[in-house]
Amino acid sequence: MTAGLRIGPVLRYVDGVTGTSATVWVETDRPCTAEIRCADGAGGRARTFQIAGHHYALVPVTGLTPGVATAYEVLLDDRPVWPEPGSGFPPSTVRTPADGLRVAFGSCRWAAKPAAGHDPVGPDALDTLATALIADPGRERPDVLLLLGDQVYADETSAATRRWLAARRDPRDAPGSEVGDYEEYTRLYDESWRDPEVRWLLSTVPSLMIFDDHDVIDDWNTSAAWLATMRSTHWWHERVVSGLMSYWVYQHLGNLSPAELATDPLYAEIRAVPDGTEPLRRFAAEADADPARVRWSHRRDFGRTRVLMVDTRAARVLTEDSRAMLDPATAAWVRAQALDGPGTYDHLLVGTSLPWLLPPLIHDAEAWNAALCRGERGGPAGRWARFGERLRQRSDLEHWAAFPESFEELTRLLAEAAGGPPGGRAPGVGTAAAPATVCVLSGDVHHAYVAEPRWPDGGPPARVVQLTCSPLHNAVPASIRLGFRFGWSRAGRRLGRLLARHGRVARPSIGWRRTGGPWFGNQLMTLTLRGRSAMLTLDQARAGAGLVTVDERVLDAG
Repeated sequence: MTAGLRIGPVLRYVDGVTGTSATVWVETDRPCTAEIRCADGAGGRARTFQIAGHHYALVPVTGLTPGVATAYEVLLDDRPVWPEPGSGFPPSTVRTPADGLRVAFGSCRWAAKPAAGHDPVGPDALDTLATALIADPGRERPDVLLLLGDQVYADETSAATRRWLAARRDPRDAPGSEVGDYEEYTRLYDESWRDPEVRWLLSTVPSLMIFDDHDVIDDWNTSAAWLATMRSTHWWHERVVSGLMSYWVYQHLGNLSPAELATDPLYAEIRAVPDGTEPLRRFAAEADADPARVRWSHRRDFGRTRVLMVDTRAARVLTEDSRAMLDPATAAWVRAQALDGPGTYDHLLVGTSLPWLLPPLIHDAEAWNAALCRGERGGPAGRWARFGERLRQRSDLEHWAAFPESFEELTRLLAEAAGGPPGGRAPGVGTAAAPATVCVLSGDVHHAYVAEPRWPDGGPPARVVQLTCSPLHNAVPASIRLGFRFGWSRAGRRLGRLLARHGRVARPSIGWRRTGGPWFGNQLMTLTLRGRSAMLTLDQARAGAGLVTVDERVLDAG
């Protein structure tokens, strides 16, 4: 029988330095040799590898011409399978950036939508973007798409997936209507990435991805107590191992450059054996048992723009007296990458699924809660600590603010990367070498906003901003809208300070203010970077209207 294309192609890595290479990910329905053949003669081939009965290939493409878009086709065992006959979509292309960069980003995409009729959570921003590009192939498109978490919802499945799960196992047994093993995770990616418009979009716009909690489970790694409870269940080990396995296959591999893939021992091992399931299971189990063994964070350079995608879920240190958002090795790596080569980039983009600067009430509430949990009121085993832990788990109090030392460490790092503060600069980083912008790109909180720090002593020369954009496709109930609006208000700020004083929480080393938003809806932010200039655009997906621009602003230091 001939091989068929199950999911993909998904254009992943593009070389933003030389502009001559890329990678394309595919899932096929049987073992085969996958080939990418470009119209200009560039291309590449790779043999599939097998995980749990599924077949994948990450095809390296070489010989590309920088800045030139070239159409490509996918062949399996020399038989063309993409573009699909009669699809009506424009050709999928590979284009490596040559002059400037357009970066689109967002998070929180619940993939399921009705086959026909009204979508209860509104139009999908990625689907809407794809539809606009298909209708107008000449429209300016993103050079790269950053997906900042919750690419799939393992704990919030669609009606169709729940019916599929019920046919596999008894939904009365844990984890019930949530996914439980690797095969069930593949169903989520199938549902998400086979949407025709989104499938085409991912085939022609390269992407970087990092997970957030729903890729595994809501509030993943909130605290040591949370983790101990999960590990006491009979189903959690299989869930988290399968979640990390599927993330490695469907998301993480494509984040890596060909050079990184060539030196990756796990990738080499899996490709060298007929079935890579056991090596990948072992790797995932070890990553869960000791997160410091694996670094999911990654870096990509595009000309004079540097992108750091930072893992803020699996890399956590949860021991109560030494809680940290990033384990020491990951923190050291992020710092080294942010400060590498002063003067060699004009824009630093730090992708972290969780916002650095939150609405002030929420920031102070999380810092207060962290203080209670570590025993600032009555000791670590006291009544307030027990109350704090219950509140932490029930109220999602686990952003950067809930790890106060990590918040301050990130603040210092961003200031240094931006060329300051005076007396605290990294070697070689000063006004002359400072970038124009340092942008923290985040999602998670189901609204969009722009926030800017208020630095003591005037601050660094580069402009530092928090850009938050979510969801791509999910519900935004009235309670969320009301809560976040209040969190940004003066009354909310005063309430937050009262909580902080009760917890004996020191004031943060910086203040901040919201300079844009809050905006609610299914939405996508785009940064257009040209030289040292930066323009931000926020587009919302609206039924019957497509993508509607609701905000545009200049972000460069000027």
